[in-house]
Amino acid sequence: MNWKIILRSLKNRDMQKRLGILLGLIVVFRMLAHIPVPLADATELKTIVSGLLGSTDFGGFINLLSGGALAQFSIVLVGLGPFITASIITQLLTKAIPKLEELHKDGESGRRKINQWTRIIAVPLAIVQSIAYIYILRQSYLSGVTAGTLDTSLWEWVVAVGALSAGSILLMWLGELMTEQGVGNGISLLIFAGIISQLPTTLGTIIASLFDASAGGLNVFGWFTIPVNPDLFWLILAIAALAIIVLYILVKINEAQRVITINYAKRVNSNSAYGGVKSILPVKLIAAGVIPVIFAVAFLSLPAFAGQLLKATGNENYTVLADNLVRWFQAPQATSFTSGDWGVAVYPIAYFLLVIMFTYFYTGIVFNSNEISENLQKQGGFIEGVRPGLQTERYLTRTVNRLILFGSIALGLIAVLPFAVEYTLVQLGYSQVSSLAIGGTGLLIVVTVGLETMRQLNSRALMVTYDDYK
Repeated sequence: MNWKIILRSLKNRDMQKRLGILLGLIVVFRMLAHIPVPLADATELKTIVSGLLGSTDFGGFINLLSGGALAQFSIVLVGLGPFITASIITQLLTKAIPKLEELHKDGESGRRKINQWTRIIAVPLAIVQSIAYIYILRQSYLSGVTAGTLDTSLWEWVVAVGALSAGSILLMWLGELMTEQGVGNGISLLIFAGIISQLPTTLGTIIASLFDASAGGLNVFGWFTIPVNPDLFWLILAIAALAIIVLYILVKINEAQRVITINYAKRVNSNSAYGGVKSILPVKLIAAGVIPVIFAVAFLSLPAFAGQLLKATGNENYTVLADNLVRWFQAPQATSFTSGDWGVAVYPIAYFLLVIMFTYFYTGIVFNSNEISENLQKQGGFIEGVRPGLQTERYLTRTVNRLILFGSIALGLIAVLPFAVEYTLVQLGYSQVSSLAIGGTGLLIVVTVGLETMRQLNSRALMVTYDDYK
């Protein structure tokens, strides 16, 4: 990362315009996250939603990704979930249907059509998810789970569903506008902004707990006493040190790559000769980036969401199934570890396995060994010691699979590490501060999206400052 070039590029008017639009769209997103759904009085609605969130752990990650939109019951509450689900569906269909796979290979025009179909699929998914959220809220209110008054008509419920659906589609549009600026993936940046926006609240909780000196102060070599909780001080210091180590490992894993040398045969055309040079083909350890983590969490949220819907129906025949779905497929909290229930382990194990599975799946989409082998053969390129064609394809597939095996396991371990930290804190008797553990999913998304955005920013900076080196 060349910071001098990035700083120099900030003088370029086009770069200023792109970054200004990007920051402006992020501000718009944060403003939308505080516009309540037109369903009832905003204060009473927030009270009802807070009571609903307090009665269950479900929705914590959704609230994180939406930047607090769930707690505010904002119009962007549904968020990018429908678009992510639609992306998973279209990519699965691309692998399953030969015509779609051919369309994907057609280049930019084919991918543009697939993206358009993804947007179309996201619209009904947004409507269904909006209806589900409204239904859960209404049934929870009618069953007396939440406190407050909610005097609304059927038409107001319809308007609320329309507002939530429109908010989700609006976010999808904002994400694509951000992508067009060429300094990062817009969808990932919106998720990144939602997570970062929760940091002040988290830091406020940590600082308030740290400076609670009711348990005494921290004695420094017997010279003076600092008015902080001594046990919590060392605990936060240990968690911070662990976070820095994990951050360093994550950056190294994200940036690691296998470099394959490509040789090009020398060609003679009339009186001129060309070729006979060497190039490189970098293969990243985690070519899929943060997508497997986002896909895994989105996939895991579906069973818990279905459980909430079954509970909201009030049908006693589904009570056991609904309770099990919510209990197994929600991120375990500190109280869950003390219950002695084996079901607490279902979520971390499923999370770990899904990260590995989606890493293999998405890498197969972004890195097509057959296509790369054909392109190399057409251009007269070959890997030393490997015959062009089928053998090159097998070599690339074998190399990528070995890299994915290590990279996906490392990614999965980092994703479930916070659960291990939280379990350790509970066993040591620090259940009241176990929530201070760094969220693995949020950390993975923030680091990966941050690195990818900086990489694209650096590429854009090189482009706009190219004339300075002539």
